[in-house]
Amino acid sequence: MGENFQLWISHHLSECIRRHGAETFPDECCGALLGRDNVNSREDHPSELPREVLELFPLINRRDDSPRNRFAVTAEDVREAEKAARQQGLEVVGWYHSHPDHPARPSQFDREHAWPWYSYIIVSVMSGAPKEMTSWRLNDDRQDYSVEKIEIRNSAEV
Repeated sequence: MGENFQLWISHHLSECIRRHGAETFPDECCGALLGRDNVNSREDHPSELPREVLELFPLINRRDDSPRNRFAVTAEDVREAEKAARQQGLEVVGWYHSHPDHPARPSQFDREHAWPWYSYIIVSVMSGAPKEMTSWRLNDDRQDYSVEKIEIRNSAEV
């Protein structure tokens, strides 16, 4: 798959994700990415505009058996995130979570619980300090991910 996925996020929102990961350390944090998927679906002239994250909807990690290396959201969490997005004229374009003391790479568990189309931002939090942040999209066959390039923009650019 030669997809060139790209995600725009403001410096402020990227710092909020990093801060959320540090605050919940050593447990995983999680939340929804609210924004716009700017793909123009016209067959004759597809647009190359990136997906934009314009707001975050932080969630509580509902996983009580192993919150250090798993996160869970409920159907109610998803509905609340979608409602918050609609109220702002946006949509849920993805999800974020942290990997405490692990690389910002999707795990087997992540793949098994992910959905195609959505963006998945992962921030690595090492010894309580946020480090690398990456984004991924699960391929339609659900066997692997495609890397999504994150472009952190100044708020004035977004």
